[in-house]
Amino acid sequence: MNNPFRHRCLIDIRFVDMDALGHVNNANYFTYIEQARIDYFKTVIGENINWALTGLILAHAEMDYKIPIVLGDSIYVYTQCTRLGNRSFDMAYRFVKLLDGTEMEMATGKTTLVCYDYSQKSTIPIPELWRRCMMEYDQPTTL
Repeated sequence: MNNPFRHRCLIDIRFVDMDALGHVNNANYFTYIEQARIDYFKTVIGENINWALTGLILAHAEMDYKIPIVLGDSIYVYTQCTRLGNRSFDMAYRFVKLLDGTEMEMATGKTTLVCYDYSQKSTIPIPELWRRCMMEYDQPTTL
């Protein structure tokens, strides 16, 4: 499968992530995309972000599950900024399993994130550094 995503984050599947049916519980996928998103910011923005000062609010999240993830799977989450607005942006995610050197898509997801100043308790514009770095890295659509 052709993969336009550039950023990839390895996810360690833990025993505690399993449900009674022996696969990763659906709620844990959202923890995995959070982990991948933080890794994306470290890679793409390249600075330590003070999340208490310039935070993000998760406004929307969706996930499409295709194949269950089980203990022992080697899972990567690809992350990509797909849209930049003024105060919010969208990110897309692909969960892939490596099987005999080939990537098998396990799930896909999408989030909408809003930039937020917790001290002022209000939304803020996307910081210019973030905007510039995400534009250069992913070339998302803009509003």
